[in-house]
Amino acid sequence: MAVTWTYEAPEGDATVVEVTFTDGTITHTRSVNAVFVDGVYDADATETRVGEVGAGVENKIAAGVISVPAEEPEVVDGE
Repeated sequence: MAVTWTYEAPEGDATVVEVTFTDGTITHTRSVNAVFVDGVYDADATETRVGEVGAGVENKIAAGVISVPAEEPEVVDGE
């Protein structure tokens, strides 16, 4: 399945967007540098950049580099 993503435009002095990528089974969140032209946020260029990162995430999911984390066993006090 193709990877999709969601993120919000950076606010204030932020220069990155926090992107959540998913292929429907795996969710991966990471920061991606936002694109600014002459100091002004460029939404179209940022979307292109996020798409480029998304292609890498999709390849890493396919290769098994990004996967669903294993569940840690429940720890009971005293054990």
